[in-house]
Amino acid sequence: MGARRRRGPTRKNRAEIELMRAAGRIVALALKRVAAAAAPGVSTKQLDRIAEETIRGEGAEPCFMGQRLGNLVYPATICASINDAVVHGIPSDEVVLHEGDIVGVDVGARLDGYHGDSAITVMIGEVAPEVRRLVEVTQASLMAGIRAARSGNVVGDISRAVQEYVEAQGFSVVLDLVGHGIGREMWEPPNVPNFIRPSHPDHSVALLPGMALAIEPMINAGGSAVRTDRDGWTVRTVDGLPSAHFEHSIAITKGEPIILTQCEEDA
Repeated sequence: MGARRRRGPTRKNRAEIELMRAAGRIVALALKRVAAAAAPGVSTKQLDRIAEETIRGEGAEPCFMGQRLGNLVYPATICASINDAVVHGIPSDEVVLHEGDIVGVDVGARLDGYHGDSAITVMIGEVAPEVRRLVEVTQASLMAGIRAARSGNVVGDISRAVQEYVEAQGFSVVLDLVGHGIGREMWEPPNVPNFIRPSHPDHSVALLPGMALAIEPMINAGGSAVRTDRDGWTVRTVDGLPSAHFEHSIAITKGEPIILTQCEEDA
């Protein structure tokens, strides 16, 4: 979602990182409330209302709403992507959650000019064991990527950590979608792929203290191929098998990376 301009990565100072942490905590709170409400019979539009009320109630603004893709304008606060939908599912009163579903919820918020971006995949009731494993592996792959996000490494180290972990578990990494830098703009350089391609221009970008990244593995139970629905937004697996999505915004430091998109009690 959104255009990615080609320029060098920005580095944030301590004050800017704290502003991003404040935005990230609001995103985390919205996701926590959405996850608590997600249950059989609940519509994705109801989840969207919870997220918007949370973000605005904390003095921030939803930053997906109004984003443009060509002539299309995104109409909601969250992306809600069910089962075989990978990302960018549009919330609707007609789309209702059912027992055994999984729903990927992606949320972005802007506070005092800085952005936070995070995603989780929520399991609705009892899900099939292999679907549960997909969700668990996707979340673990995000943490593998975060562990590789250290000063002195390069973007490709994050990409390799995610891909190697996922493929060792028998799942596929989506190759058409990537993570990104984040800060004053929602989408900043560099791109952060979840896979290694020798020709990818961002693999060699050095990770330096002050850089902020949104790392977001999108992992499929089957093949990696995806397609876009007629709505122009929703991305689905070609084979119709489930997909899961997790994301955190992080800051690179001289030591361990800082996860910016978490509530204080979860830090």
